[in-house]
Amino acid sequence: MKTNVFPLETERFYHIYNRGINGGELFFEEQNYFYFLKLLTEKVKPVAKIYSYCLMKNHFHILVRINSEGEIRSGFPDKNDIEIEKIISRQFSNTFNSYSQAINKRFGRTGKLFELPFRRKKIITEQQLVNCILYINKNPAKHKIESDFFKYPYSSIENILSKNNFFVESKEVIDLFDDEINLRIALKNFGV
Repeated sequence: MKTNVFPLETERFYHIYNRGINGGELFFEEQNYFYFLKLLTEKVKPVAKIYSYCLMKNHFHILVRINSEGEIRSGFPDKNDIEIEKIISRQFSNTFNSYSQAINKRFGRTGKLFELPFRRKKIITEQQLVNCILYINKNPAKHKIESDFFKYPYSSIENILSKNNFFVESKEVIDLFDDEINLRIALKNFGV
């Protein structure tokens, strides 16, 4: 039994991650990355704020903070009789299921795309939060996909540094490092 599977609680940070079944590919062409981000916007953002993400060829990482119960319930007024943890989990599952169905249809494949269930780590301390942000955004360098991880097109670092985006909580991320310069230094110095 997998030990890193448990209900997602409101107002908590989580590192959500998964990989393709048997380590296989998740993203086959450029538009797949953008479609996955679109699904995160449609299905995850109603229940969570996104702080960082990185989409790699065969796996992904997302750092989220689950919204308050009140925020979630206001977005799902027809689900007042459903436990909040089930609403949250369903939104993540719907994201991954919708993506899998689209990929299977697009490429004429069948079967699972992701390993099940999706994995999560609860972030408890501010240091864990900082390390998770650095780890996720430096993931392309870790896997030797892009040595200049600032240029990797499918991670949140560009969104965070642009400060004018609706997708990630860039101001909150930068504030954890005091400013953009310290964030850049921390990323460069973070060992992967």
